[in-house]
Amino acid sequence: FIQFFFVCCMKKICNGCIMAAEKRDILNCPFCRTPRPKSEAESLAMVQTRVEKKDPAAINYLAQKYCHGNLGLQKDMRKAVELWTEAAELGSVEAMFIIGNVYDFGEAGVGQDKKMAVKFYRKAAMHGHVHAHH
Repeated sequence: FIQFFFVCCMKKICNGCIMAAEKRDILNCPFCRTPRPKSEAESLAMVQTRVEKKDPAAINYLAQKYCHGNLGLQKDMRKAVELWTEAAELGSVEAMFIIGNVYDFGEAGVGQDKKMAVKFYRKAAMHGHVHAHH
């Protein structure tokens, strides 16, 4: 099951659905009809617009890009943790789980703290994150 992620609206769609949309000549985002970005800079601008509006999915996505140094961003784990924390506070279940991992394993310059890890894993689990149930 392969998915494509749309930065305009932070939605995932499977390749089969993308193919079906393209057959109907829908070349823009199937959800919001925004034209697809033509460059990493355009993608980053779309994400940052959503981040400014406090969209937890966009903040989580930007954190991942800082974590891996994608979209033309320099790898910055401290910034990634800061963004994941903000996304978790705003309700991103995925960010809650990732912050749990950060504390569990003492990653990204954050000291290992099992109590904080359990706190974030528990929050993620209570919000339906399947992998947080360990």
